[in-house]
Amino acid sequence: MKYDDKVPIYYQIKQRIYQEIMTGTLPPGAKLPPVRQLALDLTVNVNTIQRALGEMIADGTLTSQRGKGNFVTEDVQRIAALKEQLVMAQLATVYDQLHALNLSDEAIMTSLQRYIQQRGHQNDDDVSN
Repeated sequence: MKYDDKVPIYYQIKQRIYQEIMTGTLPPGAKLPPVRQLALDLTVNVNTIQRALGEMIADGTLTSQRGKGNFVTEDVQRIAALKEQLVMAQLATVYDQLHALNLSDEAIMTSLQRYIQQRGHQNDDDVSN
């Protein structure tokens, strides 16, 4: 995993795990690798992994079972709420960046619709090739 120097590493690890949960790579109830294995795989300190996982346990995304490990919550409503939260955070970033370019809400919507149409055509072309 390549890290951004401007963002704390534990936060980037949390975001990666969140993404794996959202994409189904880590489905509800899935067991995460042991902390030491994650630290080796991600080439970070064990304490960094502990911090990321600790925050995810505190927010209810993960559960910890003593002696068994850490697991993705089986609360699908919690996962859906997390997905909505992550989508809104991404949209807020894009919205702020586009407003900084002096685009109106209407111009942003028009550009987004055009972008989606173009991406849809690209995906259609990719499928037919």
